[in-house]
Amino acid sequence: MRYKFAVLGAVMIAMVVAVAATDKPAQAEDQVKVDDKLGKYEATAGISGNISSVGSDTLNNLMTLWAEGFRKHYPNVNFAVEGKGSSTAPPALIDGTSDLGPMSRAMKDEEIDKFEKKFGYKPSYAAVAIDALAVFVHKDNPIEGLSLQQVDAIFSQTRKGGNSEDISKWGQVGLKGDWDNANVVLYGRNSASGTYGYFKEKALYKGDYKTTVKEQPGSAAVVQSISVDRNAIGYSGIGYKTAGVKAVPLSKSTGDDTYEANAENCYSGKYPLSRYLYVYFNRAPGKDTSPVVREFFKFIHSVEGQEIVLKDGYVPMNKKLVEKFADQYK
Repeated sequence: MRYKFAVLGAVMIAMVVAVAATDKPAQAEDQVKVDDKLGKYEATAGISGNISSVGSDTLNNLMTLWAEGFRKHYPNVNFAVEGKGSSTAPPALIDGTSDLGPMSRAMKDEEIDKFEKKFGYKPSYAAVAIDALAVFVHKDNPIEGLSLQQVDAIFSQTRKGGNSEDISKWGQVGLKGDWDNANVVLYGRNSASGTYGYFKEKALYKGDYKTTVKEQPGSAAVVQSISVDRNAIGYSGIGYKTAGVKAVPLSKSTGDDTYEANAENCYSGKYPLSRYLYVYFNRAPGKDTSPVVREFFKFIHSVEGQEIVLKDGYVPMNKKLVEKFADQYK
């Protein structure tokens, strides 16, 4: 395997983790506990080498934190973690410049086809966490909830959700006083992002974004922009929530009950924008996963690994969900 490798040693990983943890909430930690049936991670002898990860910005913090935790068991393992967007994962796996491809969406058919054309088989993958894709507003915004049809009318120029009118003023969703005539200011991700694609498919009903959406290079940049813009609205993984923003409760249809972006509502399916976060990898049929990659997945799916998920603001997987994917790498 070829590597365009920038090795993160113990000191560099510790620095990256410190940055990644800044302003990260314990949002999910208040909602659910890690399933102790997952079991404690048990280290095995002889694990060393390099792991390169290229892909999702949403998963970038988690991959870095998992790498730091994994190296406590295996100090001779070195990581390179790059998170510029889910669309960068398939090409890196195909080119052999990464071992792991974190993605905040499922791989598209055309991406799978390109991988299969190169190797003769499809990529393997495992879900590693659950995310509530949140619609954020400024912390002072009094909005109490939105339907997906309203979200579509706010962000999309095509309004495939069927809302009767375009929404460009906060008064159109029920806000009063000085909010009534205030313009809605839109923030979002760029097209390289899996979050961009997921939001387009689920919240915009596969419609087109408005040209007025201010595209940001990363999830943290979206949240930061909203926190300093009183009229702003945007979307990002719930793990990026800070004290400067709030997540808007959502309903699937106008007139239905709204649900908060929390763990309980993700498990139940009531929150309409919950999703798996994935890590893809290259495993030939009938061949074993490389020992270092196999153990990294086992670490992620342990109590220790899912506690990192919880502390980083995402929703941990339980034993039942983990068992659906464990055969991919064992």
